[in-house]
Amino acid sequence: MIPKSQLSIFIFFILFGSLQLVAQDSIIVEEPIITDEYGYQSEEKTFFSTRIINGHSVETLSKGYMEMRIEHRFGDMAGTNGGAQNMFGFDNLSDMRIALEYGVTKDLMVGFGRSKGTGAPYRSLLDGFVKYCVLRQGEKQPVSIAVIGGSTFTYQKASSDQSQVNHFPKASHRLAYFAQLNVARRFTDWLSVAVMPTFVHRNYVAANDINSLVSLGGAFRLKLNQKFAIIGEYYHAFHGENSRPSDTFKQSMAIALEWQTFGHNFTINITNSGGLGETQFIPYTYENLMKGQFRFGFCVGRKFIVNE
Repeated sequence: MIPKSQLSIFIFFILFGSLQLVAQDSIIVEEPIITDEYGYQSEEKTFFSTRIINGHSVETLSKGYMEMRIEHRFGDMAGTNGGAQNMFGFDNLSDMRIALEYGVTKDLMVGFGRSKGTGAPYRSLLDGFVKYCVLRQGEKQPVSIAVIGGSTFTYQKASSDQSQVNHFPKASHRLAYFAQLNVARRFTDWLSVAVMPTFVHRNYVAANDINSLVSLGGAFRLKLNQKFAIIGEYYHAFHGENSRPSDTFKQSMAIALEWQTFGHNFTINITNSGGLGETQFIPYTYENLMKGQFRFGFCVGRKFIVNE
């Protein structure tokens, strides 16, 4: 029997190869160039994708476009859980997510996904979000601004251990929420920067945790050429040491190589976060980069025309 981790890698390469082949199909095309009252064009986006690495970007899908996203996160590359015996994390699957997202209007998009979950503390997660672009950078507007709101629900089987977070005394304890204000600016043809203040609330947490967290994210995109860019991201969650000890909870950070090809966006990343989505990577990052607890991941986003 093929191990699950190796099967996941095999499926990924089959999928990637298939995407390259179907790129010749006229049904799957690039988004059109859109010019608004500020002269903003989609080919001059602040960030190329609707996501940066772990979190959202200021961008939205164009009206009538759907994107299928496949995100994969492996295990620690080094440290006590990494190394050659685990093929530097490839033998372990931390998390994966499959999602469909849709552009309702030029400025409004929605999305729905399902992720495996890291098991620390949740598995079997459903998520949904709404994103609205309030302002777009242009001749008369120095920045782009988007607001995002979302929620996750776990349908994991409840634990019989009442001391565990996944005991779920009430159905509402399975829910978590986030709200974000995303402000970004494209300074030059090759440099974009974003600031992402984010609020996360979980209805049920452990004794050494707090329900609500305020986090400040920062990100950049450094364009190398027409196809490649380096992107980086960091989220700092603010909390007191007594209420949420820093020797357990860490800050999320990531760096990635972004590759743009016909009809889809491909990102190869390295991050210390195990989970996917704001309600996961902001409050539940436990890995310490200084101990080699970082992992390899990738994301493939593929756009389709739903209606003209």
